[in-house]
Amino acid sequence: MRLLYLLLLTLLPLSLSAQTNLSLAGEWDVAFDTNLDGGAHRWLKNKYPYKMHFPGTTDEAGLGDSLTLKPSLNREALYQLARKHRYIGTAWYRRTVTMPASWQSKQIELTLERVLWQSRVYVDGNPATPQQQESLTTPHRYDLTRLLTPGTHTILLRINNEQQYEISHNTLAHAYTDGTQTIWNGAIGKLTLTAHDPVYISHLRTETQVNANANIVGVQVELQNKTGKPTTGMLQLMARVDGKDLAVAKQTVKLDTGQNQLNMAYDLRTDTKLWDEFSPALYHLTAEFVADDNKSKSQCQTTFGVRQLTNQNSLLHINGRRLFLRGTLECAIFPLTGHPPTDRAGWGKVFGTARQYGLNHIRFHSWCPPEAAFAVADSLGFYLQIELPLWSLLVGEDPKADQFIRDEAARVGREYGNHPSFCFWSMGNELEGRIPFLTDLMTNLQRIDKRHLYTTTSYSFQPPHGSWPEPADDYFITQRTKLGWVRGQGVFNQQSPAFTADYSASLVGMPVPLVTHEVGQYAVFPNIAEIEKYTGVLEPISLISIRNDLQKKGLLPLAERYTKASGKLAVILYKEELERILRTKAASGIQLLDLHDFPGQGTADIGLLDAFWDSKDILTVEEFRQFCSPVVPLLRFPKATYTNAENFTATAELANFGAVPLTNVTPEWTLTDETGKKLARGKLPKIAVPVGNSNPLGGIDAKLSGIKTAKQLTLTLSVPGTPYRNTWHIWVYPVAVPDVSADVVFTQSTDEAMQALAQGKKVLLNPDYKQMTGMEGKFVPVFWSPVHFPAQAITMGLLCDPKHPALQNFPTDFHTDWQWWDLCTKSTTMILPDNRLTPIVRQIDNFANNRYLASIVEAKVGNGRLMLCSFDISNDLENRPVARQLRYSLLNYMNTKAFNPTVVLSVDEVNALTAKKPEQALKN
Repeated sequence: MRLLYLLLLTLLPLSLSAQTNLSLAGEWDVAFDTNLDGGAHRWLKNKYPYKMHFPGTTDEAGLGDSLTLKPSLNREALYQLARKHRYIGTAWYRRTVTMPASWQSKQIELTLERVLWQSRVYVDGNPATPQQQESLTTPHRYDLTRLLTPGTHTILLRINNEQQYEISHNTLAHAYTDGTQTIWNGAIGKLTLTAHDPVYISHLRTETQVNANANIVGVQVELQNKTGKPTTGMLQLMARVDGKDLAVAKQTVKLDTGQNQLNMAYDLRTDTKLWDEFSPALYHLTAEFVADDNKSKSQCQTTFGVRQLTNQNSLLHINGRRLFLRGTLECAIFPLTGHPPTDRAGWGKVFGTARQYGLNHIRFHSWCPPEAAFAVADSLGFYLQIELPLWSLLVGEDPKADQFIRDEAARVGREYGNHPSFCFWSMGNELEGRIPFLTDLMTNLQRIDKRHLYTTTSYSFQPPHGSWPEPADDYFITQRTKLGWVRGQGVFNQQSPAFTADYSASLVGMPVPLVTHEVGQYAVFPNIAEIEKYTGVLEPISLISIRNDLQKKGLLPLAERYTKASGKLAVILYKEELERILRTKAASGIQLLDLHDFPGQGTADIGLLDAFWDSKDILTVEEFRQFCSPVVPLLRFPKATYTNAENFTATAELANFGAVPLTNVTPEWTLTDETGKKLARGKLPKIAVPVGNSNPLGGIDAKLSGIKTAKQLTLTLSVPGTPYRNTWHIWVYPVAVPDVSADVVFTQSTDEAMQALAQGKKVLLNPDYKQMTGMEGKFVPVFWSPVHFPAQAITMGLLCDPKHPALQNFPTDFHTDWQWWDLCTKSTTMILPDNRLTPIVRQIDNFANNRYLASIVEAKVGNGRLMLCSFDISNDLENRPVARQLRYSLLNYMNTKAFNPTVVLSVDEVNALTAKKPEQALKN
């Protein structure tokens, strides 16, 4: 990975200004204006109590209120990472600067690359122009020309990071929140003074037009004429691509005083290199103006790519080829600094990792990243969705907030619009309120800037808006259309596993491309080992609280296995989510939530990577890319579990969203057992596969009659000569099992069990799960976070030892997989009184409770030996081969000497575990 980041740094073009720059980085005086007492002239002379390095934040300098929150298993401690030092309010920053004589008569501009939220600038106590800047997502720039004469001056920055407008429900929008990036005070990124000649180029805007006859770049050049009189000169454009200089375009121009806008057409010729994920060709454009009197010379540079992004036939296309977005979210999660990186190395880690895992798309949820993010995404061919800093349920209700959003949209388009990676633009996240305000905002952007595709909101819970596109939408993001779900989170626990399904029925008549919204959110037990990585501005109080609770309850030795087992459950669910949408011919993409953890909103550790974009060792990159890459082999098969009286049948297909069609493809498949032995294999017909999905490859039919004992099998579908392969597990059980219950009392009655145990017998007690107290059995884990959504008290998957003799005849991994679905959904989870018992099958509790949970335990009760199972292994066994096999495996174990539990449970404790629900007790 480090080599990848260094390579990025050497390959990415530098966007250097042709003007003279003076960095203001260094030590600054700092003071907190807690009482807002006095203006700039007072703070010019006041004593400042602190010093810190700028650019930077007060958090990084260790300034502000120190953390007092203590670890505890309560909502406050578990909700998010805690700032070690926190200051929200007005802060003054001061330093002196000596201006060179060579800057006499220059136009001088100060740039603060990123500020939260409001800034003012003074020189020697005098205000700069404009008086104030308010942007969460674009640089704050000030004209200091009249204030910075040659000599020594004092610069004051007044930065107020208090909320200025109501743009966010519960301060959740990621542009301004303590939930992820923190509400920091300071300035990050470039902190520079720039000197221009009296006439200079202040902005370049590019827009490409691609067709068969000509490839024209429309270039809008903004020039500032500060001479006080009309000026003439030569304006020329020069482009470079792949180290090759292109032709120079020249135009004689006459400039009025003040701001001028000129439009030029730059011909790239017919050998234009197009930009996409496979060939991210970048053009570097330099505009140069030279005044006829030679008193002004100015250069300005920008980078652009040539691409055609369309929604043709309600599907996304890039350069005339089908585009499918394989995306995840980025929510300003940077735990070391508490703010996004402004250098390319920092973003190289994010995009480099995402690309390793097969992604081509990132959605920036309710925020817009800095310039460096776009530069890295441009170079790697990532398709970005940018959002305004808006997550509101009252959109259009506050005129001041509405105007801020309009202004911010204009700033975002101007600042970052040239980047080819800036493909998609949403007005915000899950917006509610006056939707016509959003329509007006979006349609105005569509009118003035056609370089992007637009959507009104990234889903909405305000009916009917979230279930069907708005009339002006270019594409649509939702979790559920008016016709049904388009993500598995709504169906996986309710419907038995079937791998034939897709979402085509929910997309009938969809007028624009559909991308699924925030798919996944399957909670993984927090990784306690991650605590030591928090060496920056944030304290992982949430993780420390969980660790301390586990330690107190004697469960800390299980923490790593909790993370791995719950992570493996998340993997199979994410895999099916991706494959199901890839099987949907009319779909255009998926936005996962998330490939990496979200440490806010109740410690939503829903990622397969941690908050640092590092692996949790849950699965390898290669395993993830089996179902998330440009080309993915897919299967449709009806179920996960079979008997040996059945055949395994499936239809194979290929989702090909690669750069070109595949020719002479001869797919192969194998069916192997746990030892790797091939039980069946075959080749499918040779075929050419066009770009797109739902490309049929042929059928698979494998007899299972030769399998005499229960087995877990692996079906592998591959495309020889390529890296593309995919695997699925199925389980095969004997159609009948021997009766081994002669020496064991099997009962659903606790009373009967107690009588038998008192007589020294062995008992397999399987109470009616529908009547038991405890927790309702679930297959899917906690959604998002048990802290953010406390009403869900469910678990995070199974943990067991596959080598335990009780499971000798029941093939399983140490974690939940699809064969457990029937058992989990027909069960009640037992809440054990303490950790004396070591469950044969343990349920992982959610981290907000960390209770002792189990589904199968064994104990000594009186003179007898008890096996207690709260999965239903009593009913309809002829149609439930998994339950039948588990019952057989447990009974078989109980007939061996190995069944000799030593932990003692009292009669009262067993009665408590198997007690009926209050309403059931009343019926009896």
